[in-house]
Formats: sequence, structure tokens, C-alpha cells
Amino acid sequence: MNAIFTIGIFLCFFLQFLLIAKKEVSTSDKILAVWMFLFGLHLFSFYLHYLGYWDIYPHLSGLHHPFPLLHGPFLYLYILFSIRSDQRFNWQNYLHFAPALLFYIYMIPFLFFYSAEKKLMVNHGVIDDYSGFITFSIFAFIISAIGYAIASYRLVNKHNELASQNFAYREDIDLNWLRTFIWGMGFTFAAATLFIVMEEGIGVEFGFNTDLVFYMLIITFVLFLGYSGIRHRNIFSDHPGIENRIVQPKPAGEYERSGLKEEDANLFHQSLIELMKTAKPYLEPKLSLGALADELNISVNHLSQVINQYEEKNFFDFVNTYRVEEFKQRALDPANNNYSILAIALDSGFNSKSSFNNVFKKLVGVTPSQYMKEKKSVDLLK
Repeated sequence: MNAIFTIGIFLCFFLQFLLIAKKEVSTSDKILAVWMFLFGLHLFSFYLHYLGYWDIYPHLSGLHHPFPLLHGPFLYLYILFSIRSDQRFNWQNYLHFAPALLFYIYMIPFLFFYSAEKKLMVNHGVIDDYSGFITFSIFAFIISAIGYAIASYRLVNKHNELASQNFAYREDIDLNWLRTFIWGMGFTFAAATLFIVMEEGIGVEFGFNTDLVFYMLIITFVLFLGYSGIRHRNIFSDHPGIENRIVQPKPAGEYERSGLKEEDANLFHQSLIELMKTAKPYLEPKLSLGALADELNISVNHLSQVINQYEEKNFFDFVNTYRVEEFKQRALDPANNNYSILAIALDSGFNSKSSFNNVFKKLVGVTPSQYMKEKKSVDLLK
């Protein structure tokens, strides 16, 4: 158990260093690095409590009590600043940390004016000065966790919609891995709440330290968070200077007020289809809406509107439809029989095996391997 805590604490601080040492450090990377440092402090503080140092050094107790109120805001802000890299911290962002600050203010008498002996008595329940505050804290932690989990989940969906509207690839820029983290942490906090209610409210004895189980799970999810955060690239990092050309997802009805005339839209659509057939820009693995708009010499907003209205798809699906058709054409060409499915997929503009498999299954309805088997079976019957 000691080894697990030691490794977890060390890796939190190490991951923080790796995030800061990234070649291109974005604001979201800095937020995640501070969050990793905070997680390390949180785990270290609990580890001291687990080893019994609160009884030896009572003044250490209570220092990490408001920390659970900080994790939700850091998750939310990390996603928020991943959506727009050109944002700056303002006073509204700092308001997310106000509840934790208020907790520390309320705890000032305990932290600075209680004697060591009195703190020990509070810790062991001999004095109930802060018993009501502890109960209130549990509810505050639960509300904060649920509220920020919901808000963060919505931001993840918004981020992925933004990426799909502007980029034809998802490798290292989407935040789907954060959904796993949110669900995992949500399950952990829900289970922890249930155990607390059963232990404190009903008096159930489990025969083991339930805190250790949950902290082990938290360490696992934190390591997953840090590793994924290091791999994650901001959606603007491969396209410097594109921040002001990002198109936000819009409902179809909003295009009626865009100012783009129908005859112009038709011409833009014809030019787009002609370019896709002749120049095949979709063969560029990291094609963006801005790059395609430059080739057509039109604005990104008009191009996005044309794709959404005339093709009834977002930019990601539009481009990858051409890539799938390119793959089919190349895969069925006898001249490419010596090439693997993945090699042909990469030559068709896809960025990775996982992306290719997911897109192909979504658009065709079967996996690439199944598709090739079916085509070969049909050819043998001819």
C-alpha cells in the first residue's frame, strides 16, 4: 500500500513536469499541470494521515480538507481552455475557486488558533466544534462533483463538435478520453458517498478502510488523466494563427441570416465538389476547414455553411466520406493487392488505424476487413 501511494504521488509531480516541458505548452496544459500538482499534494496529505502523522503533528490536519472543491473547477477550466487557446484568465474564472477559499476562511480558527491538543480532540470527535461543518462539507463535495461533471461533459461534447466542424481528423485533439475520466471519477465519488452514508448514517462496518480503496481508484484515474493530457494536442497547435478563423457549430436555421445568396452558395458548392474530385485535398491527413477555404478562395463561414446545407454533414464527415470512397477504389484495384489495408487507408488520407476503422464502420456499416471479404467473395462468384 505504501508503494502504491509513493508511486502515485511521485507520478503526479512527474506528470506535472512533463506537461510543462511539452514542446508547445498551451494554457490548458498549464492548467492540467497545476491540477496534477494539486492532486499530488492531496494524495500526499492523505498519505500522511494514513501513516498516522496527524496524531504526531496535529497541525497538519485539515490542510487538504477543501481540496475536493478544487478538482471540479480544474476539470472544467481545462476543457474550457482546450476549446479556445486564445482565451485569458479573467476574474470570472477565478470565481470557480471561491467555495474552496470560503472553506479555508471558515477554518482559520482551527488552522491557526487551535492548540495541538485541541486539534487532536477535534480529529477524534471528543470536541464537535466542526462536526456540522464536516457534514455540510460532504454535501458540498457531492454537489460540486456532480455539477462540474455535468458542465464538463457538456463542454467535451462542444469541443468535439467544434473539432468536427473545423478539422478532418481527431487524433490527439479530441477529448473523448475525458468522458472516460468523468464517468470513472463520477462512479468513484458515487460509491464513496454510498459507503460514507452506510458507515456514518447506518453504522455498517465493512471491516476495511474504505478510504484506501477510493484513493487507489483516484490514483488510477489521475495517472490516466495525466498521461492522456500529455498526448493531447490543442486543436490549434497544428494550425498556428487559425484561432480567429474557427467556425462555431450552428443550428441550420441560423444560416438564413448569414447573408450568403443562394446563387453564390450554389457556385461555391459546385467549386467545392470539383476541387474534391480533381485536386483531392482530402488526401492531406490534417486537412482543416481553413485550408480548404483558402484553396477555394472563400471564407471559412461560407464554406462551412455550404457543406452543412448542401451535403448535410459536418466538415469531418464530409471529408472522410471522400477518403472512404478513395480507399474503396484503391483497395479494389488489383495493382494494390500487395499493400495492406492500413497502408491503403493511410494513402487515402486517414491518420491512423483506429480513426480509419471507426469512420469506415460508421459510413459503410461494416468493418474494412468485412468489406474486403465480401468484395472478394462477390468477385469469386463472378
